[in-house]
Amino acid sequence: MITVNCFAHLKEQLGHDRITLEYKELTVQELLQVLREKYEVKTESILVAVNEEYAFPEDKITEYDTVALIPPVSGG
Repeated sequence: MITVNCFAHLKEQLGHDRITLEYKELTVQELLQVLREKYEVKTESILVAVNEEYAFPEDKITEYDTVALIPPVSGG
């Protein structure tokens, strides 16, 4: 299982600050596809961090990694 930490409006949209996906391994691109299909999340502007490092679409995520979804942030 892969645990994904959610922040800001994603936490509100999903109703949880953490979701668990029944996969042993995914790419970041596959993770975003699952989020679009299963949770109806708009993923165009979401950044994904794996083990506290920003990840690229082709990077692999395993069940032992720490994953975070980071929505766009604005401020002044």
